[in-house]
Amino acid sequence: MSLLPFVTACYVGAGVLALGMLAQLVAARRRWRARRRLAAGHRLVWALLLALGAALVAVVGSAVLGYQRLTAETPLARIEAHQLAPQRYAVTVTTPAGERHSLELGGDQWQLDARIIKWKPGAILAGAPALYQLDRIGGRYTDLAREREAPRSVFALSTPHAFDLWQLAQRWPQWLDWIDADYGSSAYLPLVDQGRYEVTLAAAGGLIARAADAHTAQALRAQGWTRP
Repeated sequence: MSLLPFVTACYVGAGVLALGMLAQLVAARRRWRARRRLAAGHRLVWALLLALGAALVAVVGSAVLGYQRLTAETPLARIEAHQLAPQRYAVTVTTPAGERHSLELGGDQWQLDARIIKWKPGAILAGAPALYQLDRIGGRYTDLAREREAPRSVFALSTPHAFDLWQLAQRWPQWLDWIDADYGSSAYLPLVDQGRYEVTLAAAGGLIARAADAHTAQALRAQGWTRP
């Protein structure tokens, strides 16, 4: 359920309280000019209480809004797999921006890696979302011996840039104190023929992989993945 109506109500309430505060200040000024010092002081107390109330309600609304952003998921990639041979799959990775990568993976599973930039709590509450950059996708074997011996199939999904926030944060962390953490995150699921998957990014910074249709979900359950 969206928390937007609650947040909106908080901001409206804060605005009403702020208007009440201004009305009390105007009334206090009039009484002060009329040399009614006690009445003016009484109005100033009410103005202070209303100001504190407005600030408190606004902070609550901002905190809830930040929490909602913190738990939201951002679409990262759609993955489709078509089996070519045993442990060999043609895979397509499509991003929300329309980028499309077609490649061939060997193994029993696919693994998508991404670089994550996570902000400090104050920046998150202000609306700064976690940032990401797709790094690479590769094939995995469930058998460890096969994983060590079989040829690796790994493909880059990003292009190196001269100015990269990830590299800058690692090279000069003292100048980027508003970054809370920069790290890699991965998600993987079994490769199945005609499989369709979706990968999302939680604002807290982790990748989440799911089946994107009923066929893939059923195939994953058949392999023992009860929560595809």
